[in-house]
Amino acid sequence: MRRRISSKALPAAAAALAFLLAGCASTGGLHTDASLRSADLLAADKALGQTPLDPALWPAENWWAGFGDPQLDQLIDEALKDSPSLRAAAARVRQAGALANESGAARSPRVDSSLSATRERFSANGLIPPPFAGGWGTLGDVQGTLSWDLDVWGKNRAAFEQALGQARAAEVDEQAVKLALSSSIAHAYVQLMRGYQQLDVAQATVEQRERTLALTRDRNAAGIDSKLELKQAEAAVPAAREQVAQWEERIALARNQIAALMGQGPDRGAAIERPAAMTDRQPEAGALPSRVPSQLLGHRPDVVAQRWRVEAARRGIDVAKARFYPDVNLTAFIGFQSLGGSSLLALENREAGAGPALSLPLFDAGQRRAQLAGADAQYDEAVEQYNQTLADALREVVDQLDTLRSVSHQRIEEQRALASSREAYDLALLRYREGIGNYLQVLSAEAPLLEQEGLEVDLRVRALDASIELNRALGGGLEPSAPLAAVSRDSGSR
Repeated sequence: MRRRISSKALPAAAAALAFLLAGCASTGGLHTDASLRSADLLAADKALGQTPLDPALWPAENWWAGFGDPQLDQLIDEALKDSPSLRAAAARVRQAGALANESGAARSPRVDSSLSATRERFSANGLIPPPFAGGWGTLGDVQGTLSWDLDVWGKNRAAFEQALGQARAAEVDEQAVKLALSSSIAHAYVQLMRGYQQLDVAQATVEQRERTLALTRDRNAAGIDSKLELKQAEAAVPAAREQVAQWEERIALARNQIAALMGQGPDRGAAIERPAAMTDRQPEAGALPSRVPSQLLGHRPDVVAQRWRVEAARRGIDVAKARFYPDVNLTAFIGFQSLGGSSLLALENREAGAGPALSLPLFDAGQRRAQLAGADAQYDEAVEQYNQTLADALREVVDQLDTLRSVSHQRIEEQRALASSREAYDLALLRYREGIGNYLQVLSAEAPLLEQEGLEVDLRVRALDASIELNRALGGGLEPSAPLAAVSRDSGSR
């Protein structure tokens, strides 16, 4: 006697069959290979060993204020408000936040409605009974449906967390754009200052060489100097004037660069006044916060952003793994359906239904394994990019420290050379005034003095540039825990 299967056992049997079929697609042999590198494991003790440490020395958010130049403060403030590149970064934050909110919405029930009225000819041998079979009729339908993916295996949650990680990375990227923008303006401003100071030296050099030429002409006319010395003096004047023109060009280009970084036209750059002689009023040059390698993880925007991308890639693996298991959905509907001329919304036309649904591809030719392998590879790529970003971040800190130390030693020697040149010039001038030396000796002593003054300007600028880069390398005031304003957590909590 054949035994009938109870209708109550059918859902359980279907679920068991689905799980059995799911086991046919295995994740075996698929795994990640990369591992996150700890910042403290990057050897830097020797490189940082000669550097003073200060637990309170992480840059402030407005680190450029340490240079004590109100005009620089104003330029950077304007740029942070009006820069197109910064507005584009903010738009990317909003876009990533919207995608995360969209992904989070998939975890909530969905309600839809539909309304249709179809005029059609029905088959004489189909499901439609007489008198409509074989004739024309109108099928009306109005329906409300509710569907809910139960997310038993956490696929939707992992997808939301993946999108959330990308949104966090985009928000920190915005901080990186701010840091790059403020650093670039500070560099350009320092170059503008350099241009003016070197222009002063170049103009003084022109005056010195013109006086030398005039004196050489007199000495040549008197038979003291030869024509060779006269031609050398004549050639030196246009060469010095060429230097003046070059520094005037650099000043104009620096103004244009600052204006472009601000998102403004050249006229805004032309309105920039000559910078004052900037000095680094920040803490001791070359000093560092304590525990730089480990704390750099939370202060560098690029490191923080890449770490979030690693987390997003990790959640991408969870999404790929969840595809190996069946989707479990609950669906329900309620509405009205009418065939013929009866009123669509009459009570006798009402319909309703509800039930679970399981779905799983029976054969996908290795698609899910390929998706998981791709997610594993994407994670490995993100990890290695993070490791390289971390190594580059620490290198940039050490590079600027090495530069600051080197420039500091060079400036000591340069100050000695400048002092000696100034003493030689003063002595030549004194001898000339007392009648025991000639004016050509004064002019000859002035030339190396002007050269040393130009070298001093360049070394001072190098120190300022290195200080700017050190602030950038230390994160430019980014706090270790930045809030995420672009994404609503409520999207994923229902």
